[in-house]
Amino acid sequence: MGSASANVREICRAQRADGPAAVLAIGTANPANCVLQDEFPDFYFRATKSDHLTGLKEKFKRVCQKLGVQKRYLHHTEELLSAHPEFLDDSSPSLDARLDIACRKAIAEWGRPAADITHLVVTTNSGAHIPGVDFRLVPLLGLRPTVRRTMLYLNGCFAGAAALRLARDLAENNRGARVLVVCAEVTVLLFNGPEEGCFQTLVNQGLFGDGKGAVIVGADPVAVPAPAERPLFEIVSAAQRRRPSYRSPRASSPCTSPGADTAATSPLGSDQVDAVLKLKPEKLAASRRVLSEYGNMFGVTVIFVLDELRRRMENGEEEGTPEWGVMVAFGPGLTVETMVLHRSGTPAEKKLAEA
Repeated sequence: MGSASANVREICRAQRADGPAAVLAIGTANPANCVLQDEFPDFYFRATKSDHLTGLKEKFKRVCQKLGVQKRYLHHTEELLSAHPEFLDDSSPSLDARLDIACRKAIAEWGRPAADITHLVVTTNSGAHIPGVDFRLVPLLGLRPTVRRTMLYLNGCFAGAAALRLARDLAENNRGARVLVVCAEVTVLLFNGPEEGCFQTLVNQGLFGDGKGAVIVGADPVAVPAPAERPLFEIVSAAQRRRPSYRSPRASSPCTSPGADTAATSPLGSDQVDAVLKLKPEKLAASRRVLSEYGNMFGVTVIFVLDELRRRMENGEEEGTPEWGVMVAFGPGLTVETMVLHRSGTPAEKKLAEA
């Protein structure tokens, strides 16, 4: 019996990866419709036929100025909303078709065939369907029929971080696994008119934007056959914590570099992260730029932040080219997702490899 147990353990051990999971490629996309924040109040009150609420409109303008957002990308246009007063658009391209762009960018950057993807994790807050978006993405992207799919619905702003945590577990516990993580948000489902006394509605309309993001996660990057895989960020650890006594903060998904304090894994309001952790303003520069340029895209935001952080590091815009970082994402509950990341290919690692 003991020998049989030992054999089972050996089989399980052989199925696991040797090294840590890492982000191997990133792809992002937005709708073509770019809306400047200064112009959005006029658009919003005109599209909802609420121009007569002059006092509320002035209040909304002040709200928009304080959200830290300069522009957003939205699927819904004034023409679409006029044609569909119920704020639903059944004739527009489906959610899975819009996801295609970000996925293909990530796969192209990865450089390997789409058929090499072994697992697919998809998350969205933009409705739920049976079969899900994950089912329709398989033929759309040319994935194998045997790809193992997981669909995550309605997790709010922490959805992207939760999907990355799941991808890490899949990659490290399945030798050779390559996990395609896909996040997409279309906020037309949340679009509604202003109401007197409902401040949260104004914040929601002025803050959220549409976006799509995809990453490929895998452990033990291969060097041959070419093209070789290039790890971007190793996922060192990940955790989730539920704090029912907290209210969800309005902003989400900061990614700091580096995390200098163990308090980085404590549940904090995202507008207090830099103050509590005593971070220099530039440590949240990537997160703030994404918020300014795209708004809050729910779970997609963390992928945009990772892409922006990668861009800043490659261009030498990150002070001291930090090797370590902490991703923190907040969502309904309050739920807090935290992840410790290590930048791959740092100068210290290159020297060690050369030696």
